[in-house]
Amino acid sequence: MTLSKWRLIGLAGTLALGFLAGCRVTVPQGSLAPDVYRIIHAGQSDLPGQKLYVLDAGDSLQLLNPLTDQRRSVHRSAYQPWTFQRSEIDVDVFTLPFKIRPAQVALPAQLNSNFNAALYVGRRIDLYNYRWKHISPTYAVRQLQSRGFGYGLFTGIGSVTINDFVTRMPIGIEYEGVVVNAGAAAIYDARIFNIGLAVGLDHLLDGNRQHWIYQQKPWFGVLFGLNLN
Repeated sequence: MTLSKWRLIGLAGTLALGFLAGCRVTVPQGSLAPDVYRIIHAGQSDLPGQKLYVLDAGDSLQLLNPLTDQRRSVHRSAYQPWTFQRSEIDVDVFTLPFKIRPAQVALPAQLNSNFNAALYVGRRIDLYNYRWKHISPTYAVRQLQSRGFGYGLFTGIGSVTINDFVTRMPIGIEYEGVVVNAGAAAIYDARIFNIGLAVGLDHLLDGNRQHWIYQQKPWFGVLFGLNLN
């Protein structure tokens, strides 16, 4: 292949990368992503509770009512005390580093740290507020604060220690049993990761489930997860 052909290939690759970069949509840091939000608190009485499409133009917000096609522009001095809410379906994968099992029969409450993983599906609610950080008397930086909460249901799989102490009759062996768990959880978005509190039930899959004292008994635990959407 001649040198000129290599130059043509390099030029084509450069043009392709430039085209792809030109198609990328970016949102300025500290700005609401264009979307539909519910305005919870606003100085104007006709806005709270409405679902509006919000476009952040930097020095102002462009508001569009999807139902009436009514549009308005709001200056930044007016939307400073506003709170914007967005909700969506949330899908997460969680691990349960430990479970607290209430006392059963002669056994006191137990703290179990066996492997557990679960798929969570629920509703996520994000709240956004703008604030201005004053650097000097004549200069301030606009910042966007966000908080995320959620609640939903989960189901997963895990392991439990099965021995004579946790069965209603001696079984003569000790092993790691497989359980299917399910329950409800409330989560908080800590930005780097999601953390939550859960309450659930375990169902032992093997034949010793009829002797296991924790079979389908409630437990409480902590969730750590990764947001998939």
